[in-house]
Amino acid sequence: MDRRGYQQYKQQSVGSMTPGELLLLLYDELVKRATMASIALDKEDFPAFEAAVDRCTDIVNYLDETLDRQYPISRDLSRMYEYFTYQLGRIKIGRNKKELEQLRPLLADMRDAFHVAERNSGVPQERDGQQI
Repeated sequence: MDRRGYQQYKQQSVGSMTPGELLLLLYDELVKRATMASIALDKEDFPAFEAAVDRCTDIVNYLDETLDRQYPISRDLSRMYEYFTYQLGRIKIGRNKKELEQLRPLLADMRDAFHVAERNSGVPQERDGQQI
């Protein structure tokens, strides 16, 4: 398989996404990695568990860093992201399945809320110059 072709395809796909689609992609990855952490913890695969939690933390930090601070909701979202980061740190240090299982639905709820907000925004979305 030609990896360069696949990488180029991925780059073009991401490059043509709307900001809302990119945000949902990040949240999907966040939820997926939290699920992977849970599975790895069940299998006592601690390196995979820690890698998944670290990736979750990286995504949450990125989401926080890219907030547009001119909007009041950004302050609330930043606090939520700070809470997620704190919990992820606790989960990683304690290998705490119970805390992870409490956090996962919150991450999924945030993803779902952004999905609904994007659908209801009323802003026509464009991709490659075409309205979608």
